[in-house]
Amino acid sequence: MTAANPHVQRWHRYLRDCGEILEIVEPLEVAGRITKLTGLVMEAVGIKLPIGSACVVPLAEGRRVEAEVVGFDGDKLLLMPQSGVEGIVPGAKVFAMDVSDALPKPSHSNPPRRRTSDRARHLPVGDGLLGRVVDGAGRPLDDLGPLLTQNSVPLNTRPLNPLMRAPITDVLDVGVRAINSMLTVGRGQRMGLFAGSGVGKSVLLGMMARYTTADVIVVGLIGERGREVKEFIEQILGTDGLARSVVVAAPADVPALMRLQGASYATAIAEFFRNQGKNVLLIMDSLTRYAMAQREIALAIGEPPATKGYPPSVFAKLPALVERAGNGRPGEGSITAFYTVLTEGDDQQDPIADAARAILDGHIVLSRSLAESGHYPAIDIEQSISRAMHNITLPEHQKLSRRLKQLNSRYTRSADLINVGAYEAGSDPVLDEAIAKHTKIEAFLQQDIAERSDVEHSIAELAAVVAG
Repeated sequence: MTAANPHVQRWHRYLRDCGEILEIVEPLEVAGRITKLTGLVMEAVGIKLPIGSACVVPLAEGRRVEAEVVGFDGDKLLLMPQSGVEGIVPGAKVFAMDVSDALPKPSHSNPPRRRTSDRARHLPVGDGLLGRVVDGAGRPLDDLGPLLTQNSVPLNTRPLNPLMRAPITDVLDVGVRAINSMLTVGRGQRMGLFAGSGVGKSVLLGMMARYTTADVIVVGLIGERGREVKEFIEQILGTDGLARSVVVAAPADVPALMRLQGASYATAIAEFFRNQGKNVLLIMDSLTRYAMAQREIALAIGEPPATKGYPPSVFAKLPALVERAGNGRPGEGSITAFYTVLTEGDDQQDPIADAARAILDGHIVLSRSLAESGHYPAIDIEQSISRAMHNITLPEHQKLSRRLKQLNSRYTRSADLINVGAYEAGSDPVLDEAIAKHTKIEAFLQQDIAERSDVEHSIAELAAVVAG
């Protein structure tokens, strides 16, 4: 049978016509319906989607509510909305959202995209985000127009094989004298910043963001007050800091899912730049608000509380987020991360603080007593530690650091005796040296917000103070 056969020609025309029809006709869209809405959780039936899938509930007047699958109970899906639920009625339809964020909108000029098997939420990344402020869904908050980037990535990625990571070998200059000299941070290290409210953690983070030698800074402001978001960007980060930064803001008034998503989005942006070979500084304020958002979601879907009201899933989510930071494979870039941890009533044994210490590569503790005495940054060097410092600094530097800690600790323990005049000079040679050098040590550990101190200068000043 040849191509000239009329039956074959009719068959070819039939197949061609079918292909054209398939390109025009919108694929069948499977929809479920909302059967229950209680508090933060919606229940939907008639649709089956995996955990983490993005959904959308159309409302009147072209509005809609986006949601995410956070659990299921038999054939019922448990959905968590990303915005207010005003306008949702019983029986409202719910559609699976494609990665292209496509709710069916047939148009001759804009043919519908094909659906894919990937239902996870994808958000924009790329150089077009530098200097921009976005929310947890990747929408601009700064009135500077649309994001000029074509790349997108899923919010959650597979963890990197720990044996494939490059070791921490290089120092990252953060521009803060006390950290550079006493708590030296390496590229790819994950550090915790433990502090109560009002002790200067935001100012310290802003100093690091402005003065660091990292190529890109990604700032995740999770669960903070809206006023603090604007103040951090305009007054603390500043124009120069923002120029090479990406700020993801998910303040306290947005739903818990958006706060959770904001932290994952900031990490995904940092991962993108790390894969481009850049050294990234990731600042997340705060890890505690992230844990609280997960607690809200977990309790809303019925997970029982465990430790101080925190369900077990919270303590599973924390390492999953933190382990995404760090060094990439040899030859790739790095993510050096600082996570703030709020200590309730300055309680260092708070369950989130305790869990964070176990999964981070060191912690910096800010002291309320130091802050109240006008000592800024209020870093308590006795309670703080950098677990990678011994691998990235010279023995001479480590010896100087230990000596200054010894002198500072000896003076602190004997401060009451010294202040009341009960100590007799010459009784303790180490304490005599600590008293003689106390003023210089205090001046060395303090730094003005407008002052920058690089690593070399910090170590030189440390040597001068210890030498006397």
